[in-house]
Amino acid sequence: MSEYKMLINGELVAGDQSMDVLNPATETLLASCPRASENQLNAAVAAAKAAFPAWSATPIDERKRMVNAIADAIEANATELAQLLTQEQGKPLGDATGEVYGMAAFCRYFTSLDLPVKVLEDSEGKRIEAHRKPLGVVAAIVPWNFPLVLMAFKLPPALIAGNTLIVKPAATTPLSTLRIGELIKDIVPAGVVNFIADANDLGGALTAHPDVRKVSFTGSTATGSKVMAGAAGLLKRITLELGGNDAGIVLDDVDPKEVAPKLFQSAFQNSGQVCIAMKRLYVHESIYDEVCDELSAIANDTVVGDGLQQGTKLGPLQNKMQYERVKELIEDAGRHGRIVAGGDELDQPGYFIRPTIVRDISDGTRLVDEEQFGPVLPVISYSDFEDVVARANNSPYGLGGSVWAKDLDRAYAIAEQMDAGTVWINQHADMSPAIPFGGAKQSGIGTELGQEGLEEFTQLKVINMAR
Repeated sequence: MSEYKMLINGELVAGDQSMDVLNPATETLLASCPRASENQLNAAVAAAKAAFPAWSATPIDERKRMVNAIADAIEANATELAQLLTQEQGKPLGDATGEVYGMAAFCRYFTSLDLPVKVLEDSEGKRIEAHRKPLGVVAAIVPWNFPLVLMAFKLPPALIAGNTLIVKPAATTPLSTLRIGELIKDIVPAGVVNFIADANDLGGALTAHPDVRKVSFTGSTATGSKVMAGAAGLLKRITLELGGNDAGIVLDDVDPKEVAPKLFQSAFQNSGQVCIAMKRLYVHESIYDEVCDELSAIANDTVVGDGLQQGTKLGPLQNKMQYERVKELIEDAGRHGRIVAGGDELDQPGYFIRPTIVRDISDGTRLVDEEQFGPVLPVISYSDFEDVVARANNSPYGLGGSVWAKDLDRAYAIAEQMDAGTVWINQHADMSPAIPFGGAKQSGIGTELGQEGLEEFTQLKVINMAR
């Protein structure tokens, strides 16, 4: 069994405590992981604060060079990282490999951006410039569904902007993140990036720490509210990418056989454990039965199993708490709708649930109104286009949504009315590091990715000079 260390002030250190990490496909011990104490958290923040003056003064091209070197290290160790990610997170090995290379690609993308001084006015009597300055110590808190690629939403732009970091992974998926820390130990100066792990008990201390200037958090809306409260005392900057209950709207002109595989992938990627997965599907009554039948057939043919086994398409739920929650939602949905595929777990160890399709279910039920974050999709019939948009928007969430149609003008008109940070047409969850991403309503605050995502890690400073 491998030994894992945290990275604090350029040194690989054991935790003051330890904790077990389980393989969700077997429910067996994968590794013992270091667990930071509050003293170690404080040491990591102090190291980042001490490293900030020199790092922020380092030329941006040199900071970019180091971020590219981080990408090189990730790619050079991609096979090991992907195996580890599958074992701790559960996703199929091919998907884990894609995530590892995706992290490297996101790092490289951010090195293509710059933070130039913008001249707002240059007249005879005045020159006004807009500068983008680093903030200081950034806390990057990463969830368990995509531990590496979501870290890449935060780490490279924060570093390129001139900040120093504390990276805290989820308690159930810390290993691949800590391994990244080992790989970059000698790439960046001591204290610039620090990696700690906890048992979900240090988040409050980290977000409220007086020397942390910004918190970038990805996770549930409930936890995001706590992060916001912790940051409020000192009015520190926050970026929150939170929960979603993305609606897909299928118009009456699509071919059910053609669209069903795309709908299924949109809902069930990573066993539905995706913040922007399609979590409720509204289908026009004229094609409702056909779409339900096609989705059910795909669900029944999908291979569920250990992500290390060849042929596996969907892995387990990542942790027992989420597994029990999804089972509870399915049980409730069975009382309000009709389960036409799945609905049961595998008769073996592991947090496995077969992909589940629920039809003849309505708004107002838990499965439709809540974020399930698992392999179960409610399919709801509708007849009126204005009504279905209102139903799709009737949610506290507004992360994403999608419209599916052959008539692109009709689809665009509906997309314009949907209240969400991103609306896709004839696709769902299509993302790129160059495309800004953020949620509406209770799905988040701020923007990640793109030039806007880089600037979120800076303070706008205006120099206004009279001549």
